[in-house]
Amino acid sequence: MKGYAIALLLLSSHCYAQTADGFHPASSNALDAQYPKVDSNSRVEIRFKAPDASKVKLNFWSGPKVDMEKQADGFWTVTTPPMAPGLHYYVINVDGAEVSDPGSTAYFGGSKWASAVEVPEAGVDYYQPKDVPHGQVREIWYHSSVTDSWRHALVYLPPDYDSAKTRYPVLYLQHGGGEDESGWIRQGKANFILDNLIAGGSTKPMIIVMANGYATRAGYVVPDMSGTAFGSPEFMKVMQERMGAFEDDVTQALIPFIDKTFRTVPDREHRAMAGLSMGGMQTFQVTFDHLDLFSYIGGFSGAGGMMMMRSGEKPDLKTAFNGALADPATFQKRVHLLWIGVGTNEPERMKAGLENLHASLDDGKIQHVFYESPGTDHEWQTWRRDLKDFAPRLFQSSNNTAAAR
Repeated sequence: MKGYAIALLLLSSHCYAQTADGFHPASSNALDAQYPKVDSNSRVEIRFKAPDASKVKLNFWSGPKVDMEKQADGFWTVTTPPMAPGLHYYVINVDGAEVSDPGSTAYFGGSKWASAVEVPEAGVDYYQPKDVPHGQVREIWYHSSVTDSWRHALVYLPPDYDSAKTRYPVLYLQHGGGEDESGWIRQGKANFILDNLIAGGSTKPMIIVMANGYATRAGYVVPDMSGTAFGSPEFMKVMQERMGAFEDDVTQALIPFIDKTFRTVPDREHRAMAGLSMGGMQTFQVTFDHLDLFSYIGGFSGAGGMMMMRSGEKPDLKTAFNGALADPATFQKRVHLLWIGVGTNEPERMKAGLENLHASLDDGKIQHVFYESPGTDHEWQTWRRDLKDFAPRLFQSSNNTAAAR
């Protein structure tokens, strides 16, 4: 048995060795899968078996879309140009049909299970597991009176949670549209980011709650939205209803459950909320409507609401967010950190919306942090960087205010 285990280890080491051309299997691959491969120049090599296909194409959601070449053994191959670091979703189009790559681990994104490849960032390991104390990620189920259903969430507990009697501050951290509560752990590596930040002494130990961002109020029937234009009045009405249901679920069901179940410091001074894309918009709605519950706010590639993001106009801070920003001095006393982030390569309309919000906050003399992730799009590497910058600013002092940057 011992010899068999050693043989498996040797086989595993052989399977993941770098080849002569500098490529090696991606860390995001399924067990023992040789492809996709990545190299030190951030190129990706894909190999897919489809001997009877007449055309196969590799489509990255945010990246190259290229034809694959058929080989004599029935496999189709392609090597991409250098890609931005991070996790990239993709599909393979076989004679018009989109299929997943069996070599990739499946990730929930785009409202479906999808393939993805991890492209390493040279010299960067803040989101990788290290030889430091590790926290735990636990599953919870809580019953919501808002939705009249059992709802699921993941909870990160800091490394010393089980051995200490300490009470901890809480960050509610939301996923984006088309993803779910597993995203911040499986794609975002939030647990490793916090483990490493806490071990380095830059970040306070905290609990992180990652809840499912889709909620439907009990009794509400979601209408058929097929053919409904994005941003139309009909679309916005449904979106606002579901955003409101999520807001009530967080404030009326989730927070009380977390405070009852875990050793939290159950007050606004020790409670933060942040989210990416859709989760950023949800964060701004929930927190600005409930400044009695939150004092730290973060929007990662999403903040303020879809109409603000799409209008191309600077928001009026006297009326935006139900007037929460109308008096800068009062707001500053209540909110210790307002943080906004965006990738420099994100879609222009989204980037412009966040830049307009940033400019309006500057004009209104609202202290805040505006962070730009260089060279990244609307993707997980942007949001990993966001969390790395955001988390160390939390809970450093119950009376501190964030310095604008």
